[in-house]
Amino acid sequence: MNTSRIFSIAMTVALVAGLAAVPARADPDIEDAVMAKKLLGAHAITLQWLGTGTLKDAGKALVAEKDGEWHLTGRQETAEGFVEIDGIVTSVGNDTFAFKGKIVTQVTHINGGKSCTRDGDFTFLKKGKRKYWRMQQIDNPCDLAADYVDLYLR
Repeated sequence: MNTSRIFSIAMTVALVAGLAAVPARADPDIEDAVMAKKLLGAHAITLQWLGTGTLKDAGKALVAEKDGEWHLTGRQETAEGFVEIDGIVTSVGNDTFAFKGKIVTQVTHINGGKSCTRDGDFTFLKKGKRKYWRMQQIDNPCDLAADYVDLYLR
């Protein structure tokens, strides 16, 4: 085998190995383009235990597209504690979106005031005329509490 053929094979193997090392993008499955447009951008985020329960005390969240992935990050913090969200939107429907990532809550009177971390897949649902999507996995895995994590439409 000649040197140029060996070099060509070596370059092909290196290229294929390099492509295999690149992580797959998590483009969201868009079933409803109108709702997807509403989801991209800035939103208010709340956990019902924090503040007065009004948007006055809401935190800030952002759904931003980067390299084909839709990143959702956000935080609300008050004297009672905080909620933090960080991950990837995996699908958007006409009244729902799916999210894969981490949600951390910490409330002074829940779980002894310690933070509680949830990792995994979550579903947010908008019902009827409500102006927010609510996380459907409301059971707090660290205490006997129901956590309403809400992401508000703009």
